[in-house]
Formats: sequence, C-alpha cells, structure tokens
Amino acid sequence: MSLIAQTPKPPYYAVIFTSIRTEGDEGYGQAATRMLMLAEQESGFLGAESAREDVGITVSYWSSLAAIKCWKANVEHVEVQKQGRKTWYQSFKVRISKVEKDYSFE
Repeated sequence: MSLIAQTPKPPYYAVIFTSIRTEGDEGYGQAATRMLMLAEQESGFLGAESAREDVGITVSYWSSLAAIKCWKANVEHVEVQKQGRKTWYQSFKVRISKVEKDYSFE
C-alpha cells in the first residue's frame, strides 16, 4: 500500500483536516482506522494521506462536492466528529479545495 494516494486525473476535491490533539489516545487510533475503512466504502472516495507530529494533517480526496457532503453526513462519522470535539481535539480546521492540477515523481 502506498503512503501517497493514487488519485485520478484532475479535477477532483481535497478535504484538508488539520488538528491539534489532546493528550492520550482514548480510543482515537481505533476510531481513525474505522473512519478510513468507512470512507473507503463511500462512493466518490479517491484516497487519503495522513501525517502527525505537533500538528496532524489528513487529506482525503473525493470525486465531487456531493461525495464530500455524503461523507460528512455519514451517521457513524457524525458520532465520531462529536467525540472528536469532546475528547480528542484541542482545535481543528477543515478546508475543502478543488484540485486543478497534480504531478508526481516516483
């Protein structure tokens, strides 16, 4: 499995989730793994990349704004979002952007 998402030719969309975590895991790792598994089952999901040091950044890629909206409304995802606000995050920011161009080196 590649650590860099294999996305299709643009255009497509990126959801950039940047966060500052609270101390301790408190089920975060398990929930994050479950959310990726759920997202992979969503129509329009193209892939994801994630990194964490002092600031966590997860970028998920989607075929359309409608696909992003469906993912945001997923019932299990909504519950995990509530848990995140309550337990796992000091702060976070979500940005949604349209990818117009990409290129790579392998």
